[in-house]
Amino acid sequence: MSNLRIGTSGWNYPTGHGTWSGIFYPTKPRRTAKFDELAYYAEHFDTVEINTTFYGQPKPEVARNWAERTPEGFEFSLKLYQRFTHPRIYEKAAARAAGDGPKTVPNTVPSLDEEAMDVFRRGIEPLAAAGKLGALLAQFPPSFKHSPESEAYLHALLDRLRDYPVAVELRHRTWSDHFGNTLDLLNSHNAALAQIDEPKFRSSIRQNQLPNVTAFYYMRLHGRNAAQWWKHDKAEDRYNYLYSADELKCFSDTADAARRLVKKFYLYFNNHFAAKGVVNAVMIKQQLGEPITGIYPPAFIEAYPDLANVVSTEQPSRPPVLADYGGSA
Repeated sequence: MSNLRIGTSGWNYPTGHGTWSGIFYPTKPRRTAKFDELAYYAEHFDTVEINTTFYGQPKPEVARNWAERTPEGFEFSLKLYQRFTHPRIYEKAAARAAGDGPKTVPNTVPSLDEEAMDVFRRGIEPLAAAGKLGALLAQFPPSFKHSPESEAYLHALLDRLRDYPVAVELRHRTWSDHFGNTLDLLNSHNAALAQIDEPKFRSSIRQNQLPNVTAFYYMRLHGRNAAQWWKHDKAEDRYNYLYSADELKCFSDTADAARRLVKKFYLYFNNHFAAKGVVNAVMIKQQLGEPITGIYPPAFIEAYPDLANVVSTEQPSRPPVLADYGGSA
């Protein structure tokens, strides 16, 4: 099996202008039947990055359900719960849940809540037990800047997660301004610095795309929709971007080189609007000579005709995947 895993950030986008329904996912054959999107997705890709664990703690029964619906060798990478990375978002969400009015919450370094960490670890255990846990992603906001306090917190967090592969996504330039300290910190915990592509601003972290540990490499491509990155009508608009073949070439070159230096390489596309992440995942697989699996519906080719000779659109020999299930991406 290849050490290169390519997938998308999430698999469940049922609503909005950027829905995947009717593009990547075919129309449901019966309105009373539930189409198993995860099982269908897993026919096309061998990994997915989970977003819902950022908004709520993972539940063991949901994680077990995910493991049962995917084939052997499939891997889930999960975002850490927002309490561990985004204290401002967490406190505001907690206030809303409690029925409190809006309040101002300062941008502070998170505190490591041991009870919340134990809940998170229990929630992901079924995936770990099934051998389907890829990496954990600690995604920090641009407001998380380099400081003695933030360094101390990262040390504590990574030590608590020492049983798992952890990728750390840092976005503020102060971390690359102190690049030596940043790498020393991550390397001491065998944690990967998540390599990201997104619109660049003056405060954006600078990255060289080199692996900092040999255990694994973690890359996330968010798209380059700078015009709608901060100002948009809907949150999904930020990710309305399709990488061209030329734009992807530098990432496929990086992947081809770095995969020879690390045990495993995870590459996720977060430009999810209208399944554009799926399109780019297929394109970069083609550039890397990776197998392109699964059957794609005719609507996918209608939307993205350049892939007509790349993916298979033959009708499957069995009925579409149907299941009653719980949980989502």
